Amino acid sequence: MSMIDIKVAAVEQVTPLVKHFTFVKRDGSPFPAFSGGSHVVVSMNVGGRVHRNPYSLMGSPADTGAYHISVRKQEQSRGGSVFMHENVEVGTSLQITYPVNLFSLAKKAHKHILIAGGIGITPFMSQLIDLNRLNANFELHYAFRSPEHGAFADQLKAICSSKLHCYADSKGERLDLLALLSKQPLGTHVYVCGPNPMVVAVIETARNLGWPENHIHSEQFLSPGIGEPFKIQLAKSNIEVHVPAEMSMLEAIEAAGVEADYLCRGGVCGRCEVNVLESDGALLHHDHFLTDAEKAAGKKIMPCVSRARCDRLVLDL
Repeated sequence: MSMIDIKVAAVEQVTPLVKHFTFVKRDGSPFPAFSGGSHVVVSMNVGGRVHRNPYSLMGSPADTGAYHISVRKQEQSRGGSVFMHENVEVGTSLQITYPVNLFSLAKKAHKHILIAGGIGITPFMSQLIDLNRLNANFELHYAFRSPEHGAFADQLKAICSSKLHCYADSKGERLDLLALLSKQPLGTHVYVCGPNPMVVAVIETARNLGWPENHIHSEQFLSPGIGEPFKIQLAKSNIEVHVPAEMSMLEAIEAAGVEADYLCRGGVCGRCEVNVLESDGALLHHDHFLTDAEKAAGKKIMPCVSRARCDRLVLDL
């Protein structure tokens, strides 16, 4: 995959757990244009091992002089978010992919309901600029742990005015999804990004209320889980690859020198889907892309986030 050489132009501590990074291209030229909801994958060398993590682009899509991302320091980090927080500073050189949008706004929607939880606010920061530019009808509902963890709350007040609704858990404030989604006019689209329980709750509530499936939009990049080590056979490459406990299949395949396609690396887009040719055990699916029937059939797997518990697993790579 083509990469862009960048350097860090600014770093800001936004909340106790969130840092904001400004990137510029190393050659000083403009970045490619992007649309609200786009993300890039940041490549970083952590102790000799390459980590590639997806992050939403936050700035104005009209400003191609710099890209902006924010990173939450994860308690169960495999190294990427900790590296960004503890090792990346002004002047650090990194590489990123070209922007990709898997969470775009529905252009024909009559109204947009945006629901964010915690660091899930990031993809909406660029979308809000697009919505204001289009003079669109929208509401932003933003839930966070406590006021000090409400990243960009002041900035959002300036952007959204009365369209912003904040919910601080520490104050006992709760977002009533049923009340919110049951009173929307026809043609409304809902978008959610945040912790898994919130994403599931929004999707299930909308479905139970009879919302059309194509009016429900979600984004949640998953981190590859830690599990038991195992081995995979790559049929086309004719090599065996060891997958350590703390490494994803995709990372292990790349470390073995085999190119594998990807876009999100978070179990969302389906680009890295691989056919399973043989398996003598359980496939541990953790993606949001395959259907339940496809997962049960055991013929496909997303190596970016999924694992296996078996002695023999042969992939069509």
